[in-house]
Formats: sequence, structure tokens, C-alpha cells
Amino acid sequence: MCTVMIDVAHDGSSRLLAVRDEDPQRAWDPLGEWWPETYPGVIGVHDRRAGGAWLAADPNSGRLAVLLNRADVLELADTETLSRGSLALESVAGRSPEGPQRMHGFNLLEVWADGARVLSWDGVDLRETPIDAGVHMIAHDDLDDPETPRIARWLPEFAARADASTTDEEWWHPWVSLLGDSARLNPEDDRAIIRDNRPHGYPTLSLLYAVAEVSPTGVTVHDRALTRPGHWD
Repeated sequence: MCTVMIDVAHDGSSRLLAVRDEDPQRAWDPLGEWWPETYPGVIGVHDRRAGGAWLAADPNSGRLAVLLNRADVLELADTETLSRGSLALESVAGRSPEGPQRMHGFNLLEVWADGARVLSWDGVDLRETPIDAGVHMIAHDDLDDPETPRIARWLPEFAARADASTTDEEWWHPWVSLLGDSARLNPEDDRAIIRDNRPHGYPTLSLLYAVAEVSPTGVTVHDRALTRPGHWD
């Protein structure tokens, strides 16, 4: 149940804030070049168990991708499904998923120098949603889904703060500040962005956030782990 806020400019360049929810017992590594042989030059947040990435970026190609889980109707045992961890890595390498997938449901946010889109798989259909200029938010369902409580609660405020940065170098500060404001909610609250999903039937808590900018001049990404899973520092 990760959450991403993205601001797409009229020239197609993008800025985003992504919050990762995962089982704290599942080992991971922070942003780095963890795939020098298979994906040289690619940086990402590394999942040690499956070897994949939640977020990946290729500064050379100017591409970035973020993986979010979503519900599906796939009638396959877990032993028969493929890991979704390769999706972000393959995406920044220029190989987006096509057609039916032997994977559980996902939203794959793909960002490049002049545009962005979401590829959504629900176990039956793989759909593409282009992202228009403006501020948008996505979690475990569709882009800007008004039925997702955290989107309904916080999207208008993120949009209001999108142009509040004092300098280009500090563009993310108003968004991160608002992320901190949102953490005043109980992490079990459906409206919360910094989350504890265990009461909802998932063993996941918010572990880190990342900010990224993708433009014709390149890709920049920074990440920060939370000191305590599910709690704002």
C-alpha cells in the first residue's frame, strides 16, 4: 500500500514524493547501484529477498519507475506467480510490461523526461493511464481515486503546496513538511500516508520516503528511512 504524489509540468518534466510500505522483517538496502551486471548504472531501493526494486532510476536514460501493489483476481498459487520486483528495473531499461502477466496486481508508475504514465494490472487487464500536467496521487487503486481515503484527504493540499518551494534545490520541502503534518493521524487511519497496515490485514508499515525529479537535464533521487517503521521522525 505505497503512496506516490507526482507533479507533472506542462513540459512533461516531473517531481515526485514516494512513500514505501513493506514488512519491516523483509530485508532491504537503500538507494544504490545494486545490479551492476544486469542493470549497469541503474540505482534503486533493493529488495534482498527477491533481488528486485520498489523504486528504480536510470540517470543515463532519464527514466524512473515506482512499483505499487494493488488488488487482483489472479487465480494462481503464489508458487506459480512471478515476482513483481523486476518491473521497475525492466521499465527503466526500456522494457515495460505488455499483455497478461503471471504476477499479482500492480500499479507501475513510469516517468521519463517528457511524460509519465501508470500501467495497472488487475489479473485480467493491463491498462495504461497517461498522467496529464498537474499534481496527482496514486496508492493501491487508480490514479487520483476519490474512493481512496488518503487521496481524498491529502491530494488537494499537496496540489496547493506544489509551487510553494523557495528554490529549485528545495522544491520537496513543502511536500515533506505536509507529509509530516499527515503523520499526526493515527498510522492505522485509512487517511494516513505514514501507515501501519497490520489492522487492515497486511504486515506492512511505512519504512521510507524518496523524492525524485525527472527532466531533460537528468534524474535525481534522494531517499530517507524512517527511524521507526510506521512513525514520522
